[in-house]
Amino acid sequence: MNARNEAAEGGVELVPGLVEALDGAGRYGLMGSRCPDCGAWAFPALERCPRCQGRQAPTRVGTAGSLYTYTVVRTRAPFGLPEPYAVGYVDLDESGLRVFGLIDPAATDGLEVGQRMEIGLRSIGVDRHGRPCLRPLFQPAARGKRHD
Repeated sequence: MNARNEAAEGGVELVPGLVEALDGAGRYGLMGSRCPDCGAWAFPALERCPRCQGRQAPTRVGTAGSLYTYTVVRTRAPFGLPEPYAVGYVDLDESGLRVFGLIDPAATDGLEVGQRMEIGLRSIGVDRHGRPCLRPLFQPAARGKRHD
């Protein structure tokens, strides 16, 4: 992400380098790392491989996956998140990693285990300075949409 993307999306990036814009059509990928020596994946990115202690290389770990499990939180949300909001684990197709994250608040009522999800980036809530914040999230994949 860069300043132009931040302005276009309406907020400041929560964790720089966590999400990669894949094209101009709103497709995103999560960035992590992979060990070139043993092939171990990591998210978020690590400098050293936890398996063999080799140097990890930055790489995209996923653009889409399947919803493993989720929960809807109906108590007061921190940092201006909408109420209710949902969080869950998604098994990423590219790396096989199971990643925990925020789920698109607009999808809270229609979630199902096993549902296809994709990475999104939305201005949701605020950062510690009260500025609108860009957050990576999982959103239901459009039916018939192809994932790389």
